[in-house]
Amino acid sequence: MARFDYDIGILGGGSAGLTVAAGAARFGAKTLLIEKEKVLGGDCLHFGCVPSKTLIKTAHVYHLMKHADRFGLPQTELRPVDFTEVSRRIRSVIDAIQKHDSVERFCGLGAKVLSGHAEFNDEHTVNLDGQKITAKTWVIATGSSPSVPKIEGIDRTPYLTNRDIFYLDRLPQSLAILGAGPISIEMAQAFCRLGTKVSVIQRSGRILAREDPDMADAVMQNLRAEGVDFHLSTSVLSVQDLGNEREILVKTKDGKAAVIRAEAILVALGRDPNLKALRLGNAGVDFDEKGLRLDTRLRTTQKHIFGAGDVTGTYQFTHAAGYEGGVVLTNAVLHLPRKADYAFFPWCTYTDPELAHIGMNETAAKEAGLDYTVWTEEFSMNDRGLAEGEGLGRIKLILDAKEDPLGVQILGLHAGELISEWVAALNGKVKLSALAGAVHPYPTLSEINKRVVGNYFSGKIFSGKVKKTLRFFFSLRGRACGVE
Repeated sequence: MARFDYDIGILGGGSAGLTVAAGAARFGAKTLLIEKEKVLGGDCLHFGCVPSKTLIKTAHVYHLMKHADRFGLPQTELRPVDFTEVSRRIRSVIDAIQKHDSVERFCGLGAKVLSGHAEFNDEHTVNLDGQKITAKTWVIATGSSPSVPKIEGIDRTPYLTNRDIFYLDRLPQSLAILGAGPISIEMAQAFCRLGTKVSVIQRSGRILAREDPDMADAVMQNLRAEGVDFHLSTSVLSVQDLGNEREILVKTKDGKAAVIRAEAILVALGRDPNLKALRLGNAGVDFDEKGLRLDTRLRTTQKHIFGAGDVTGTYQFTHAAGYEGGVVLTNAVLHLPRKADYAFFPWCTYTDPELAHIGMNETAAKEAGLDYTVWTEEFSMNDRGLAEGEGLGRIKLILDAKEDPLGVQILGLHAGELISEWVAALNGKVKLSALAGAVHPYPTLSEINKRVVGNYFSGKIFSGKVKKTLRFFFSLRGRACGVE
């Protein structure tokens, strides 16, 4: 029997890799974690979720200050934003979280942490900057990098990605964003609120392609009202550097050429998995431009090599990486067969208001040819939302032909928090009647979850047939006011 240096080796110190490393070490496996950067945490901590949500909060506070009169407060004149101070706050939040993802903490758990560039020599061996290391099991969790499009002039024109946008020396006067996915739309609103003139350029005719058109359009209309310009059905032909600004030549939906100028360009057109430098062919591991070829247990074409996080090519979210890390841990260390299940997988776009999603939306149900019904409730009917000055948005509940939930979308204040009740309910197979009977504190935003289920049941409970039955047995006499 072959003897290896480690029971399990993990490539990548982001959410997926840290999940596997912490769990494997605590279970007693001799664990190695290799990260190419000098610090742990991955893109999420340093260039993604943490800095973006910190920036979004700062922009939200500034936006509220500019509109204090909406809350009956005196309007004050604000100074322009000093982005160095914004970046300083972002770094302070990252530093606080970094302590939880330190090398010392993982060493304390029992996991060895090394930094450097690793590549496979064979299916059990990696070369780490000249040092050969073997492991019985390997986990590939190397994350992803910004995808840079093949646009004429892009190689000669300075541009920003998520690795740069949070650490600028100053706030750009104008910003052109290529793409209209969640990152693009979040940054568009945040920078607009801070004082930047923002233009979003999108090849297709809509933003947030994974969402229902009506929900995504409501987000777009709100951002437009705040000052964001949208150029939809518009393709980028070329870019060039003009010194103090960048010039973007585009083709509009009517086929005409147009020019958009901005001080800075943010490229947010998706992510590419970090796989090409690993020399996976030496290990017999198959992959393509989307990610690793995996089975439902997240095993590659080599059953002792697993994949988790952005390299899976499924959902590029931190919570997806953490979940997949748990699936890998169960299979690789505990040797208990566990499949990845994304049927009721949630996510949230952190615009204001937020747009949260779990399960199937109406578009997916329609494309699947399912018989479904849609039940909605508006935030304008939620007392807490009105008290907060946030009545924009709605909740959509999708039911199948058997009246079982297919999915939920929430556009509204703190939608990312409100969706958590549905995460528990849908994954726990909680009956709708239990949700309808649940008691929520008043006034809270969470009442909207109960109200949308109540809309579904009210048609059954207060039907004409029920009324007739009650009149027959209890001699009820009908309406006391208005027309029957």
